[in-house]
Amino acid sequence: MAENAARLSLVVALLVLGIKAFAYLLTGSVALLSDALESLVNVAGALLALLAIRFAQRPPDETHPFGHSKAEYFSAVLEGVLVVLAALLIAKEALPRLFHPVPLEGLGPGLLVSLLASSANGLLAYHLIRQGRLHRSPALVADGYHVLSDVLTSGGVLLGVGLAWLTGFWILDPLLALLVAGNILLMGFRLVRDSVGGLMDASLSPEEVARIQEVIARELGGKALEVHDLKTRKAGNRAFLEFHLVVPGSMTVEEAHRLCDELERALEESFPGLAVTIHVEPESERKR
Repeated sequence: MAENAARLSLVVALLVLGIKAFAYLLTGSVALLSDALESLVNVAGALLALLAIRFAQRPPDETHPFGHSKAEYFSAVLEGVLVVLAALLIAKEALPRLFHPVPLEGLGPGLLVSLLASSANGLLAYHLIRQGRLHRSPALVADGYHVLSDVLTSGGVLLGVGLAWLTGFWILDPLLALLVAGNILLMGFRLVRDSVGGLMDASLSPEEVARIQEVIARELGGKALEVHDLKTRKAGNRAFLEFHLVVPGSMTVEEAHRLCDELERALEESFPGLAVTIHVEPESERKR
């Protein structure tokens, strides 16, 4: 269940934040501080995702007849904004050290602690992305990729700080923190861009549309003359499909209605959560 995955994300994010903050206190590294600040954003993102998923699960009502599933996109947009803010905070901490590098202490235990936190994050990212795709939850998928970027960032931080420790070239610490900030900034912009696409009623993927067309062609089997003006859109964990179905002039209203019922049933079985709207037209409306 998507909500359970979101709860797990929040618990792990809090745990990882505590571990990474401890690693920073052991070392004083701004690169490790940048890693901890990104984990703070992970906590906020996980909380937003949980709240959005809960709200999105509300059934349709009089004011929202198509449901509340788009609430997840608002969560993803806000998470993207938080990611951008985290990048700016990291840059603020790293810039002074760039001109005045500081030798670091306690790096052995600090790096080990940070590695432990990154391992936990790696497992969480895999679980969130898998569950997000399974439940068609943009909030979970966004949270999963956010955590995954944290894992990659942490790997770079560990490598850079380790090299600074081995070589004594301490400017690597703030340099790496600034590189991390740049990577996080790009990730934040991508999250916002993808989420806004969902709010703008983006269509289903070409692969999904092709599968829909295959189901329609199989179920019709020559019973109708034409299908045109096929449109799709997605909203959170729900998807919507509408198209015009041209039937022979000899077909009765009852036969056309039965054919539409069969089509809707087949499509909804193949695409759980798909809402189908079919507009029946007479032979005179044929386009080809």
